Order: sequence, then C-alpha cells, then structure tokens
Amino acid sequence: MVLEIEAIYERGALKLPDELPLQEGQKVKITIHSLDSAVERLYGMLKWNGNRQDLDYLLGPDNHPSACDK
Repeated sequence: MVLEIEAIYERGALKLPDELPLQEGQKVKITIHSLDSAVERLYGMLKWNGNRQDLDYLLGPDNHPSACDK
C-alpha cells in the first residue's frame, strides 16, 4: 500500500490530519520530503547578498518541492 499525506511537525512528533488505515502494530517505512524549496532551506546558511527570488532562479526548477514528485 502506498499512502501520501501531509503532516505537521510539532514538539518532536508528526501530527497527521486523520487516522491512518493501518492495523495496530503494523510496521511502515516513512520517507519525508520537505515542502519548502531549496531556497527556503538554504537562505541564511549561504553567504548570499541577493534576494530570495534571484537565488531561487539560480538554483533552478529542480529544487522546488514539486520536482521531488518527478
């Protein structure tokens, strides 16, 4: 079964919008993809004097959350 849902990370735990269709004790494998673009993740960590839009352009379209689905 493949199930894709969005969750919110709060105080060390992922908060799900609804219960999952799983059996109690069932093991699952979780892959986490941030919904932020590379610019949101890297801005402030890089010595960058430009604006976010320019950095976003330079990083290219492959660094956007929707690119993870391709």
